[in-house]
Amino acid sequence: MSNDKPKGLWGRLKGGFTAGKNQKESGEAMAGLTKERVLEVLKQVKSPDGTSNIVDQNLVADLFVADGRIVFSIKVPAERAAELEGLRQAAEKVVSVLPEAETVLVALTAEKTPGSPSAPPPAQHKAAPQMASKQEVPGVKHILAVASGKGGVGKSTTSANIALALSQMGLKVGLLDADIYGPSIPKLMGVSGQPEVLENRIMKPLEAHGIKLMSIGFLVEENTAMIWRGPMVVSALNQMLREVAWGELDVLIVDLPPGTGDVQLTMAQKVPLTGALVVSTPQDLALLDARRGIAMFEKVAIPVLGIVENMSHFICPDCGGIHEIFGHGGAKAEAEKMNVPFLGEIPLTMEIREQSDTGVPITQSNPGSPVAKAYGVIAAGLWQRVLQPTGDAARPAPKIVIE
Repeated sequence: MSNDKPKGLWGRLKGGFTAGKNQKESGEAMAGLTKERVLEVLKQVKSPDGTSNIVDQNLVADLFVADGRIVFSIKVPAERAAELEGLRQAAEKVVSVLPEAETVLVALTAEKTPGSPSAPPPAQHKAAPQMASKQEVPGVKHILAVASGKGGVGKSTTSANIALALSQMGLKVGLLDADIYGPSIPKLMGVSGQPEVLENRIMKPLEAHGIKLMSIGFLVEENTAMIWRGPMVVSALNQMLREVAWGELDVLIVDLPPGTGDVQLTMAQKVPLTGALVVSTPQDLALLDARRGIAMFEKVAIPVLGIVENMSHFICPDCGGIHEIFGHGGAKAEAEKMNVPFLGEIPLTMEIREQSDTGVPITQSNPGSPVAKAYGVIAAGLWQRVLQPTGDAARPAPKIVIE
């Protein structure tokens, strides 16, 4: 196998899975790639203090080796995570030269030692660390997160249709699938294949219906189970966000995974979000989780631009009757209670499900339908909130200040 691999993690992912598939087809075995061999080459990487190596100092954790894929983390002090990025790159490089290595993912696990105090920022620059960490995404004017407190409320379907509705308003739109464990955007948008890797390990996003797309689903086989821990997920998300040639975009929609975990916190702390849209269904259980999601964004100073009630009611395809299966109006009432804008409701219809399964969302396949118009109203309301208060420019990105 040639060692002339594309540079960078995603460059290797692009070629790695294809190479792995071809290798399996040719009957070529990978028995030589073991944890022991990986650890042996990692001994070439010096420890942060320079006295030994990262293996002998037990800094290598979560090592996974299978079918040409190598995944592990390096334990470092939280306060030194940024300065030790070179250590991560060195470890990735020495492992990548193994002949059988096709995909290599290395993450720094920066965990604070139990009982140790957090080092406060200098008094005269309290906000500087947070401001520096919120790096802009070149060419992207606004980044909007679409979130939900729990799964199964139709968040990804909402993300895709709102992205299309914004595009139909004449905006340049991108859609990032941030759900590493369960990517849905490739199926919803009817796109498969792998992104082209450009110079400097930058990926070219795939496109569908005029929307630029990126998802982990484009980089791994469909039935691959992602068993990554939090730091690896965060590292992958950062690369999918910043190592992609998005070009000039008016707005990048980020379809977050459900809940309030590592990905959501990373987006809030590291990405200059213009705001968030929360999706819920009407019943009390979903609203309880939506309330937690709103509270999370408020704690990290990310504006909640609105709430959408999905599956607001069921429209019978035979008689046209309306049935409130999950109740009705709960999200609107919750929005009023929490003083958050209510942007609209989406019914549960057979057409939404059918068009989502075919990869042509209803906003694209039937833009004149009542459902597509409902998505359009929500998108218009969302964009109006983005442009407040001046009407022609977005509010400045929020900054987290920790006293």
